[in-house]
Formats: sequence, structure tokens, C-alpha cells
Amino acid sequence: MTDSLSFRGRRAAGTPLRIDYDAFRETERDRYHPTANPNGKIPLNIAENRLSWPELRERIESITKCEPIPDWVPGYTSAGGAPPFREALAHFLETHLTGCPIDPEGVVASTGATSVIEMSAFILAEAGEVAVIPAPSYPVYSRDLGNFSAVQRYDLVTHHDPVDIAAGPLLTIGHLEAAREEIIVSGRHFRMLILTSPDNPTGGIYSIDRLRSIAEWCIEREIHLVVNEIYGLSIIDTAHPDIRDDYGEELNFTSFARVMAERQSEYLHLWYALSKDLGISGFRVGSLWTLNEDVLRAYENLNLTHSVSNHTQWLLSRLLTEDEFLRGYIERNQKRLTASYALAARAFREMGVPYVPSRGSLFLWVDLSEFLDEASEEAEMRLWREVFDDAGVLLTPGVGFGHSKHGQYRVVYPCVQPDELAEAMGRLARFVDSRRS
Repeated sequence: MTDSLSFRGRRAAGTPLRIDYDAFRETERDRYHPTANPNGKIPLNIAENRLSWPELRERIESITKCEPIPDWVPGYTSAGGAPPFREALAHFLETHLTGCPIDPEGVVASTGATSVIEMSAFILAEAGEVAVIPAPSYPVYSRDLGNFSAVQRYDLVTHHDPVDIAAGPLLTIGHLEAAREEIIVSGRHFRMLILTSPDNPTGGIYSIDRLRSIAEWCIEREIHLVVNEIYGLSIIDTAHPDIRDDYGEELNFTSFARVMAERQSEYLHLWYALSKDLGISGFRVGSLWTLNEDVLRAYENLNLTHSVSNHTQWLLSRLLTEDEFLRGYIERNQKRLTASYALAARAFREMGVPYVPSRGSLFLWVDLSEFLDEASEEAEMRLWREVFDDAGVLLTPGVGFGHSKHGQYRVVYPCVQPDELAEAMGRLARFVDSRRS
């Protein structure tokens, strides 16, 4: 590599966005088809829900075909989002997700969740300060927080074996105190705590009481608590007969917005994006809701490079106010998610492969550590590649999720149709059988 780039450019050129990106490109070139390419590869690594797009596409095409584009669309508007869009987004959030009023003035939008995370880190934390994230967690948080803001990620490990979190996340105040002490001793500053509920990759949900106690701890220590609810409407029906025995105590998702409304604190923030629950990641729309007016002013002044297309804002402002359609869509989408999740969970149970029972999100977190030749990242990557080469199924390796146990992998079950998922599960079962025999 030449010196024609800046140090930042050279680092970016030599740092792949994802560890599985090249394998995904290989998969796209040799994609499975039941008749045209029955031995092709199946990707279960991209966090997309492709189960409900045909239904949503029909409604979107109807809007774009039948309704005129307003005069505000071709011109400049607020960097944080056009007022009609912010009103529609706030309406959608309070109607379907939060269950409490959302002031449109407190909502700002950017081009996808990645932009919102990057902007939030830039505004809330100094370079070198620390964002604590319970592990395992979304690996690309490291890039989103660090590429431009230089915020450091701290993976807070609360358990070792996946079975330990079968009932949900284990994060306690004791864990937070220990992490804070370690960060202080290292000469750094614990500035942000990031929780994802439902979680990526485990599908766990934080109870409202847990969120309240964590919020109080953060407010007292002037630590910004951000809860990412990007999967807040992607909920699994745990009463489904194929999976109900996986769950003990019933736990329903309750939005962190309730805590924010109660506490009215400048240290509490909510991330959301339309990419996962609506299955429209390519539309690139993420949002921040906060009661911190300084954050909102900073966001408006910095967000011009991350502004959402006005045409996208107009289209979605129409869609997000169609309450009856969206209620039905969300309900049907959750049924599709549950059916695909149950298919995958049943298959892993029959294989005897441990997994974390999910209550939401798009993921299954599975433990294939019995097939490692040693407990290391290198062995984990070797096994990941063997699954890909031998079974033709692409998973997300656990490297980068920040956890202590090697041999865990993320499975994205709704990024393919159910018949393709069934094919992938059959291949994984044969791989497991061959390794054991």
C-alpha cells in the first residue's frame, strides 16, 4: 500500500468492514437455488428480515404511484429531518413501540442506524473515552463508535456459557461497578453504556425494572445510557408449541422510552431504525430520541452529511401514519419471524447444539464449541470456514462479539425464505453428524 493516503485512509483500506464480508461476496456468486443451483451456498449472516417485504412493497408502490410529491421534497430542509417526517416518525414510535408520547422536536434522523450511532458517539463522548457494551454484542459497534469519534469499546462479559443467559441478560449494577473501577484504574473515562433490547446476537430482553435501576446508576454517575431498540417490534411468540418449553418466566418487551419519560434526564437516549422491524435496511433511516436539548442542537448542526433523502422522508411519512395497515403488518411479520425462528431452534435442538432462547431480534446465538480443536479465535475461524466450505452455509463467527467463550456463532434466520432455511438447517445437521461420527 502506498503513502498516497492519509493514515486514516490507509487504516480504512486495510480494515475490512466485516470479518465475513469476503465470504458473503463468494456466497452471492454461488447462491443456492433449489433447481438451478442446488449445491449453492446459503447466507445466514446478514441482519435482514426478508420475510415480509412483498407485503410492504405493495403498499409502498401504491403510495408512490397514486400520490403527488409535495413541494418541499426537492429542496433543502432541516438537517435532522423534515418536520412532516419527524412528526410521522414520532407518531409511529409512540403508537407501535414506546407506548408513551414522543415529541417530534426530540427526534432526529440520519441515514441508517450506523449514522445515528456514529453521530451520538461524536456528540456524547471525547476521543479515547469508553463506551461499555455487555458481551456478546454487535461487532460493528467498534467501527461505528471508533472510526470517526475514536471512542473506545469495552466488552463487559457477564457470563461464560450461553446456558447462563437462557432467561435473559445478566447485567447487574455489580457488573457495572466492576467495569467502571477497571476503566478508572486504566486511566480512562466510562462515558457511555449501550444496551440493545432485544439483543443482538442473543435475542434477550431487558425488563423494565432492570432498565430503571441501570438508568438510575448511570444518571447518578453522569454516564450516558443509550438503549438501542432497533429490533423492538421483531418479537418472538414464546407460546409457540415448538419453542415454549425453552422459556421459564414470561417477559414482555417494554420500551426504554417509559423510563426516559419518567426520569426526564439528559443522560438517557433511545436509538431506533426502520431497517429491521420493517425489513427496509436499504432505505437507510435511523433515529435518535433524546430529551437533551444540547444534543439535539449539536445533532442538527452536524447531521448535514448524514441527512436522509427528502423523497425517502416523504414516502415514509406517508407509510408511518397508516396505523391500521402497520398494526396488521407488524402482527403478521411477528408470526413469520416466529415460524422461522421455531424452525431453526427445533433443528438445533434436534442436533443437540446449545443455543440461547431468543425473545426477539433476528438471531439465534448457537454454541458449536464442541467442534473446536482448541479454544482460540483461530480455531473459531477455522471451524467457521469449514462449515462454509463443507456445508455451504455462511454464519457470522463469534470473533468481534467480545465474548470470553470461543466457538459461538450467530445465525440470522429470517434473511432467507423458510424453504431455504430448512435446507440450511439440514446441511448443518449433516455437518454436525459427520463431525461427531
